[in-house]
Amino acid sequence: MSTQRARRVSAWHLVLAPLALCFALPFVWLLLSSVMTNAEINRFPPALWPKGIDLGGYRYVLGNAMFPRWFANSLIVASVAVVSNLLLGSLGGYAFARMRFAGSRLLLGLMLATMVVPFQLTMIPTFLVMKWFGLIDSLGALILPSLVTPFAVFLFRQFFLALPREMEEAAWIDGCSRLRVLFSIVMPLARPALATVAVLTFLSTWNDLSWPLIAINHDTQYTLQLGLTTFQGQHHTKWSAVMAGNVITVVPVLVAFLLAQKTFIQSLTSSGLKG
Repeated sequence: MSTQRARRVSAWHLVLAPLALCFALPFVWLLLSSVMTNAEINRFPPALWPKGIDLGGYRYVLGNAMFPRWFANSLIVASVAVVSNLLLGSLGGYAFARMRFAGSRLLLGLMLATMVVPFQLTMIPTFLVMKWFGLIDSLGALILPSLVTPFAVFLFRQFFLALPREMEEAAWIDGCSRLRVLFSIVMPLARPALATVAVLTFLSTWNDLSWPLIAINHDTQYTLQLGLTTFQGQHHTKWSAVMAGNVITVVPVLVAFLLAQKTFIQSLTSSGLKG
């Protein structure tokens, strides 16, 4: 038993463990600062450990600000984006992986080409389209551009290509349609890809600041990231409240990644097996 445990520890652990600690230190400092008083945060040299747990920052954020509304807005936008990317991305990925139609390779190439186009080039056209739909200054302006992403379609395609065709062909012989094959046979096998798309979509929509900053004007429609930015600008002296707001923003992202960590890694390793 001891030899097996010794084999599991490699030289990489000696490198990765300090790196993991370095990446965790900012979050630990943020968490500790959120339970400090403003005097402890502003003290020089700064206090490394709070004298006591002070929840005044959290009470101020949740009671005197619009954080609950901003949190709900971010949750709505991220949830709709995750569900739509799982549904539409899987449909598109399955079509590119299993169906051959005129112009399929050209469409796939054009779709992948959009992944290298920076947001700054599509910002004004997207704004004009949302204005034409009358969605500016509403959550619809944040949801509609995120309904499906090229990355989700590409990741599903790569994962579906790595799956054997035999089970699908057997289902087709039994009279199943393509949609039934997809949702009854293929999708249960694609849990790693589903988890990866869900986590990455949640991260990108939850942390997005640039597009909400352009599309949203009224504070009741702010997302958590946009609200936190304006809140920090207006209340820069209340650092305990600012730190508490950052903790509230980071915790859902951290929980989502930890829950899907194993399937996330499995999908990234298996999606590149076949091109």
